[in-house]
Amino acid sequence: MKYPGTIGIIGGMGSAATVDLFKKIVELTPAEKDQDHLRIVIDNNPRIPDRLQAIFHDGEDPVPAILAMAQNLQKIGADFLLMPCNTAHVFLERLNKELNIPFLSIIECSAKHIRQTYPATTKVGLLGTDVTIYTGAHREIFAKHGLEIIIPNKATQQSCVSKAIYGNESLKAGNITVPRQLLTQASNELISLGAEVILMGCTELPLAMRQTDIAVPIIDANAVLAQAAIDLAVEI
Repeated sequence: MKYPGTIGIIGGMGSAATVDLFKKIVELTPAEKDQDHLRIVIDNNPRIPDRLQAIFHDGEDPVPAILAMAQNLQKIGADFLLMPCNTAHVFLERLNKELNIPFLSIIECSAKHIRQTYPATTKVGLLGTDVTIYTGAHREIFAKHGLEIIIPNKATQQSCVSKAIYGNESLKAGNITVPRQLLTQASNELISLGAEVILMGCTELPLAMRQTDIAVPIIDANAVLAQAAIDLAVEI
């Protein structure tokens, strides 16, 4: 019997998003018994320095902590790595230089999924943290697949999206109702700007957003990454 590859998950950015990814891998794996599931090793470290502070405010560099986790997962036996945090993918090039196993990029997987699933789509509305929105990682990768990224205006980014992720009644604080309302408002703005699909480019967003809230398809990057990980693990 050929055993599938082992998935390594760098977690804690945030913890709820890590649980969500793990759950989706389990749910999407075709299995009739315990032994049919994939081996997954997770390092859930919520002490990783804040990515926004590092990028915008000269805060502590999170790369050493992320790299230590990645190397530990590699030693345990992971064949490839996942990171359920779009924001942290801004550091992916630095991480790849230090590792002997591949990262499965949530951004690349999302772009491929949209191109394959919605071949007529040209404009993608992006919801995410300020780092995800303003560093342009999605814009560059999506352009390679013929997809244009549309972002919220600055006022909406701060009053709706960032507030939904980091505010007092935010997803990071364990709330759902207020973030759902704020994210729906931001999504509708993106649709008015021409977005044909909405990408939940922050792995906390699937905890609140629902397809019934808006008129265009919502792409769950965590679900896309989960399926891509299953497919790769089976190929190894």
